Amino acid sequence: MGYSPCVNRPVILDTDRLILRQWLLADREPFVRLNTNPHVMEFFPALLSPEESISMIDHIQAHFGVHGFGPCAAEFRRDHTFIGFIGLNIPTFEAPFTPCVEIAWRLDPHYWGQGLATEGARAVTEYGFQQLNLREVVAFTVPANVRSRRVMEKLGMKHNSVDDFDHPQLPTAHPQCRHVLYRLSHSDWRNSLPVR
Repeated sequence: MGYSPCVNRPVILDTDRLILRQWLLADREPFVRLNTNPHVMEFFPALLSPEESISMIDHIQAHFGVHGFGPCAAEFRRDHTFIGFIGLNIPTFEAPFTPCVEIAWRLDPHYWGQGLATEGARAVTEYGFQQLNLREVVAFTVPANVRSRRVMEKLGMKHNSVDDFDHPQLPTAHPQCRHVLYRLSHSDWRNSLPVR
């Protein structure tokens, strides 16, 4: 894995198959398509309108400006196709585990099942602990989102049902209100590294 400060060039992280970088204007159209795909948005409250997708990119870029990190645009290295995002984010809602830094991803279904989310998320996790000196990263989703939960487990994240929560931005009667929380501490991540 390589690391390049985003102030020098658009690339932030790269892996064997992915380039994680700052967002470009050319990413807007495929991101709009991504967020109108029912398979991608299965475990979210609703599909996003084009305006909501563009607003999300604007918010991500502002997050980079304030915090120096954020959800990176994910590019498939082989053909430089934009395939979604993988990165770190500070949630804006209040919950028992906030303030926190979450690791999040959203990829085009054509690229599911290839280990790309795990590959990118591992690089982002390493970046968070080594470059940003984070003490912990979290991830959360609805209980039925088995694919994302598997990625969290592959990252070494742990789930404790005591931490599960109702998402404060959804009505309590909403079927997707309940969320599971996964955590990974810096010490647990360090202890999981292979001995060199």
